[in-house]
Amino acid sequence: MNKLSVIRTASPADLETISSIESICFPAAEAADQSRFADRLKCFADHFWLCEIQGEVVGFIDGAVINVRTIRDEMYADASFHDPAGLWQAVYGINVLPQYRGQGIGQKLLRALIDAARRQGRRGCVLTCKDHMIGWYEKQGFQLMGRSASVHGGTLWNDMVLEFAEEVDQKEKRE
Repeated sequence: MNKLSVIRTASPADLETISSIESICFPAAEAADQSRFADRLKCFADHFWLCEIQGEVVGFIDGAVINVRTIRDEMYADASFHDPAGLWQAVYGINVLPQYRGQGIGQKLLRALIDAARRQGRRGCVLTCKDHMIGWYEKQGFQLMGRSASVHGGTLWNDMVLEFAEEVDQKEKRE
C-alpha cells in the first residue's frame, strides 16, 4: 500500500469521481449511475470511504446502514433504506481503479468501513459478492451465508456476513 494514501469520507463534491470509478470497475448492468450516487451521498455520505493517493481518488467503498442481515436488490436503487440507527453496515461495492489493484487498497477501504461499524455499535457488516470473490472476503473475516436472492445486474451473488461476536455477546448479556 502506498504510504502517501489517505482514507477519508466522501462529500457531494466527489460525485463525478465516484461515478467515474464505478463505471470503470463494474459492468453497466451492475454499476450505480450518477443519480443513485447523488442520492446516496445526500443520505449517507459518511458511509463512503475514499482512498486518495497524492490527492487522486483511486478507490472507494460505500453502503447504507440497514436493519436486515442481507442486502435486497431494491436497496441499491433506493437510498432511503439507510437507517442511521440500523444494525448492519452494508457494503454496496468496493471499487479500486485497475492500475491500483493488488496494493491492499481494497483491504484498507474495507477495514475503514468495518472499524467505523464497530465504533458505531453495529452488529456487523453484510455484502453480496460474486463466486470469485468469496475467498478474498473470507480472508477478511466474512462468512459465506449461501447463494443470495439478489439478481442485481442479472448476475449470481452470494450473501456474506461479518458478525461482531464480541459486541453481540456483550449486548445480549445486558438485555
